[in-house]
Amino acid sequence: MRGDRVDGIEYARRVNAAVDLLAAEVSVAEAARVLAARFGVSVRQAHRYVEQAVSQGRIAVPEASVVFTVKLPGSLAEQVREHARASEATVSSVVAQALAEYLLDDAGGRRTGP
Repeated sequence: MRGDRVDGIEYARRVNAAVDLLAAEVSVAEAARVLAARFGVSVRQAHRYVEQAVSQGRIAVPEASVVFTVKLPGSLAEQVREHARASEATVSSVVAQALAEYLLDDAGGRRTGP
């Protein structure tokens, strides 16, 4: 039976812990045993983290998401939902990308309004 998957933040922490163990010249087998004990997972699962560490090295820990509520005109909200459906993305990811691009474009302070 498969347990719950960890989120991206926890996954990155576990892979990076494996990278640290390997950098300390701990053997692959011993690193898997240490990770299994540290994170309460099977040695088999811990070995997958070590394999990821070997193949890709340290991975970036994603930033935690927070709830950010805004009021939008109904028509704009529907356009966002439609775009998310069409691109097979979440509404949150569409809005996050749009805001990031908007703020990046506005880095020079050129905009005076929306």
